[in-house]
Amino acid sequence: MRLSLRFILPLGIALAAIAYAVVPLVDRLALQWFVRDLDDRSAIIARGLNERLVELLRDPAGGSIVGLFERTVRQERVFAIGLCTPQGTLAYASSRFPSQVDCARALALTDDHMVALAEGPLHVEVTPVKSGSARLGSLVVMHDMSFVERRSDESRMYIVYLFAGIVAVVALITVIIAELSWRGWVAGFKALLSGAGSTREDGTTRVPELRPIEADLKALVRDLETERSTRDDSHTVWAPEALRRILREDLKGDEILIVSNREPYLHVRREGNVIDIQRPASGLVTALEPVMRACSGTWIAHGAGSADRDAVDQYDRVMVPPDKPAYRIRRVWLSKEEEQGYYYGFANEGLWPLCHIAHARPVFRAEDWEQYKAVNRRFADVVVDEARSEDPIVLVQDYHFALAPRMIRERLPLATIITFWHIPWPNPEVFGILPWREEVLEGMLGSSILGFHTQFHCNNFFDTVDRLLEARVDRETFTISYGGEPTEVRRYPISIEWPPAALVNQPPVEDCRRRVRERLNLPADALLGVGVDRLDYTKGILERFLAVEHLLETKPQWLGRYSFLQIAAPSRSSLDEYQNLEHRVRAAAQRINGRFGRPGYQPILLLLEHHTAEQVYEIYRAAELCYVSSLHDGMNLVAKEFVAAREDEQGVLLLSQFTGAARELVEALIVNPYDIQQCAAAMDVALSMHPEEQRARMRAMRHLVQEFNVYRWAGRMLIDAARMRHRRRVLSRVRSTRLAPTGTQG
Repeated sequence: MRLSLRFILPLGIALAAIAYAVVPLVDRLALQWFVRDLDDRSAIIARGLNERLVELLRDPAGGSIVGLFERTVRQERVFAIGLCTPQGTLAYASSRFPSQVDCARALALTDDHMVALAEGPLHVEVTPVKSGSARLGSLVVMHDMSFVERRSDESRMYIVYLFAGIVAVVALITVIIAELSWRGWVAGFKALLSGAGSTREDGTTRVPELRPIEADLKALVRDLETERSTRDDSHTVWAPEALRRILREDLKGDEILIVSNREPYLHVRREGNVIDIQRPASGLVTALEPVMRACSGTWIAHGAGSADRDAVDQYDRVMVPPDKPAYRIRRVWLSKEEEQGYYYGFANEGLWPLCHIAHARPVFRAEDWEQYKAVNRRFADVVVDEARSEDPIVLVQDYHFALAPRMIRERLPLATIITFWHIPWPNPEVFGILPWREEVLEGMLGSSILGFHTQFHCNNFFDTVDRLLEARVDRETFTISYGGEPTEVRRYPISIEWPPAALVNQPPVEDCRRRVRERLNLPADALLGVGVDRLDYTKGILERFLAVEHLLETKPQWLGRYSFLQIAAPSRSSLDEYQNLEHRVRAAAQRINGRFGRPGYQPILLLLEHHTAEQVYEIYRAAELCYVSSLHDGMNLVAKEFVAAREDEQGVLLLSQFTGAARELVEALIVNPYDIQQCAAAMDVALSMHPEEQRARMRAMRHLVQEFNVYRWAGRMLIDAARMRHRRRVLSRVRSTRLAPTGTQG
């Protein structure tokens, strides 16, 4: 009944409003009709009296004009009649002729011929009395119009009854249709949820309206069932054990191989021939390393550390993590020429700026493309070498290996290849700049599953393939068919592990605040903002500094009280674009510090050096705000790391609208990093925000990061891989059964 009222009440209100608007219109139309009728009636009366009046005026002894008028006014609604002389004076009139209406006033009426008197409204019509061409006077005929008001009242009442009847009939029909439709939808949903589908056994459709969303509903049910079956028994969120359970139960222990350019651990030689182990500043490593610790397997990556060769065995493998080995790294060695062409050249001077709208022009060189193809082939060969079965699960990571999926597919046709693109995907017009666009798309479509952070990026990829390749793009099932098995294109928002390993040995927040401020030579009550990035032009570091500068210009109360700490790990420093960026970042920090700094105070604290995860999390916990100002980003895990670090539920996140994280962490202060004034104002709001509001915002974001953590991200991909592998095996058995030879009858 409540559902029906949602239709009936708006309908009743709408019809009542229509009736309210219609009544004045009906009154005006009715008045016009009555006036027209009275005009005609007055003309008829005048024509009937004209001849008799002419006779009486010529021979007054022949009869009484007043008597004629008195007899005439006995007709229905005729109120009074009078005769005006040609000079405009009243010569004769019936007894009720109102004194307020003289001949001059009657003759002056030209529009609606209406006169309002105390007795009521009168209709006045003036008609000339003629004898041939001679005008003897003017006949004034007055009609009583009080009946019009009575008729208007009756019309209003009838309109109200009419609309009330319409409301009742439509409401009844609406209730009946809504009830029947609701029952049909419920039955259809029950059928879908039970797995019966939208069609009956005889082929007829249960609920036609549900057919377009049948696949989505089934996927939702499958996800809900997966959620129930994969949650850790002792927790309410995804955990490493959930991934192990998927491998054990859904994937039957199938091996997993990860292919990425960056390795999760580097062995670096220091002074005194000491070998240190580092984790690189990489969102990809942050996301995938916990997955590999949970699932084991092999991580195939470029060995870039100065002591990497000394740490591997004869097969170029090393077990990690060093303190508790759980999986192995297979390192691939690249020459300087290969690294320059494949990594610095095509990948980071070509694809990186192409996919990031950050106003850096992509550079494409044929020799870089050749190196890119060769390195992709090298990694595909290593995957085949490392695979212990003919159908492994291969997770290909990022834009460095756009060609590898097709190359692996050619060697391992039964492999389940999941390619995840960690950076944005541009629209077709932008991607069309790439000279080898068809080859890149063909390589990526060798994947079984192709993942992006956001649906927006998935849609851009669909549009790009639709525009540039002769492929069948099915947006309803999210698949693209090109040269073999279909590729599913899915949205998998990446996240971080929960709880982060870097938080395990962290001191309380107050201790972190004290230690960080002592290390930075800041007063104990100083307010601290933090930015943590690779030194990259897509991260908006210069725009971030300009926002701090504008804040100190417009809000001088923060001078001496607020400092912004920028941690920027050097990256791709051999490229001119990155060298120029480092110079500009240093210059901007020096200029702002020279303008607003004073002894014992610097508004910008710039650290262009590598920090461990534990050091970064300590700084997160010590800061009042974290500012992520990416000009374009796939997801950006710094935002989620900051949220995860704050179990005190304090601190404010300023987040660029051009990050994938902005679609999830909506309680952050979402800003346009190009709008310096807006960003400075948001920083002011963050520094002034009441602790209770900080707590409400941070609590909501922490709940989301906890629920949608990296194990869930990886688990959903592995579940989709398990579903795909199961379907393929079933179809293979069906085909084998059909092709099996049948016995002959004797």
